[in-house]
Amino acid sequence: MKKKIFYIEDEPYLGRIVKDTLERKGYEVLLKRDGARIMETLTQFSPDICLLDVMLPHVDGFTLGNHIRSLHPRLPIIYLTAKTQTEDLLQGFSSGGNDYIKKPFSMDELFVRIENQLRLSAPFNENSDTLPEELTLHNFRFYPARYELHFGDKVIRLSNRESQILSILCNHKNKPVDRKVLLHHVWGDDSFFNSRNLDVYIRKLRSYFEPDPSIEIITLKGIGYHFAVA
Repeated sequence: MKKKIFYIEDEPYLGRIVKDTLERKGYEVLLKRDGARIMETLTQFSPDICLLDVMLPHVDGFTLGNHIRSLHPRLPIIYLTAKTQTEDLLQGFSSGGNDYIKKPFSMDELFVRIENQLRLSAPFNENSDTLPEELTLHNFRFYPARYELHFGDKVIRLSNRESQILSILCNHKNKPVDRKVLLHHVWGDDSFFNSRNLDVYIRKLRSYFEPDPSIEIITLKGIGYHFAVA
């Protein structure tokens, strides 16, 4: 069965090229040029992955991605944008993005990133399988298969990548985790761009655990991280 891609791009020429190329690769692609009023279409189409241009008319890609994530917590989202500043990366990931591709991009890169996200978004990855359905982390409870982190009555909905990284850390709780192991397992390589992405996700996970001083993600210089849970 063909994998479905929901693609939103307001540049007609680029949108047509990307759509035609992905269809030749064997995907089914639904292309829209406006972020407004698309949630019903998305539900009807039931895609396996979303490609969202950031600079869209009426509703920007980050806002749209945040809305999609709230309704479809497991649906992978890749942002396509010319923005390259760190704050833009942070905004993209905080808006539910799983990956981020800078324009202009090669179709080979896009294809690899799509395939990577489809692989990572399988209902149960190996890290979820080796963890219990509910994992207690001092005052937190982590639900790997549901992508949720609970603190009291507060529910933090994790992205696919956040859940993957936290699952790996939990599997190595109170033990060192090699940075390259994280990069290769989650992204497939340890490129500079992916290394920056990992830094962003680690900062986000640290911020989630800030209310509980008994939990720390400690950076081990030249090695990786130590997930310390009292």
